[in-house]
Amino acid sequence: MKLSTEAKAVLETSIRQRELSWEEIKELDELIAMMPDDRKRLYKNVVSNPIGDLPRYNIHIRIQHLLTFTTFLLLAFTGLPIYYNDAFWAEPFNNMLGGVEVTRVIHRTLAVVMIFSMVYHIGTLLFGTIQRIGARRFDIRRTIIPLWKDARDFKEDMLYFAGKRVQRPEMDKFMYKQKIHYFAAAFGNTVMVVSGSSFLFPDVWASILPSTVASHFQEIMRLSHPHEALLALLTIAFWHWYNVHLAPGRFPMQWTYLTGFITREHQMEEHFLEYLRCLVELPEERRLLREMLQERGLAQPVEEDAGALLQMDMVRSTVS
Repeated sequence: MKLSTEAKAVLETSIRQRELSWEEIKELDELIAMMPDDRKRLYKNVVSNPIGDLPRYNIHIRIQHLLTFTTFLLLAFTGLPIYYNDAFWAEPFNNMLGGVEVTRVIHRTLAVVMIFSMVYHIGTLLFGTIQRIGARRFDIRRTIIPLWKDARDFKEDMLYFAGKRVQRPEMDKFMYKQKIHYFAAAFGNTVMVVSGSSFLFPDVWASILPSTVASHFQEIMRLSHPHEALLALLTIAFWHWYNVHLAPGRFPMQWTYLTGFITREHQMEEHFLEYLRCLVELPEERRLLREMLQERGLAQPVEEDAGALLQMDMVRSTVS
């Protein structure tokens, strides 16, 4: 396989961070030389466990996701009947919970849990980043932070789906769709927290804001809170759930949010640069890939592909 400049850079960084031995680098170099240039042949022939093969999310991220999506759904299903409390469909729902006042208590309690999840998430990101920087294993390309490469990936992915490219772009641990959704959710949660706090603590906001602005701010928050909730609910239902769980190749559900592991096929297709890191970090994955290439007849003859064996000279010189 002929590696792109970005793939070489990812491998160089990962090998340096993991301090691979010369023997391991040689093994990795030979394995890459064996891989076919057409990545579709890889992920269409690979053996994958639907529950997941390769590590992706730690236990903290999974707990935060569970807290966020359960509280979000419950907040939507309790908040909308509060806002539309005189609607024909809202009254039976509120009565089932004990009345609109009880629904408000439940709604506010769930809001506290969601805010805790947000703070927990921010703390995990901060402390995890500090830990990786201290261990000299931080790589901004592996984070959710948007980069110029994401814009290029978006353009190239659209060309692929339009039939103008043979392969999808080499995307990293978080692809452009995931970054868009992540920051859209972060913005939406921020709007919900700020607008919700304006209902609970109007005096606090009135003391912070100028008197000429406070009343307008309250009105904007009153309108934005339910409408942002409805927008987020529709986005989750029609975009996130489809892309993550219902799309071909993922249906009926992707287990990553529960197990923390992603399937080998999915990793190769949409996160190929992260898969290269897995080859560096996981000796067992190198062995499995080699066996798969040989068993499926996909292995390229190394002796006839000397160029591939020279692709990692930069890495070798860095390590030595």
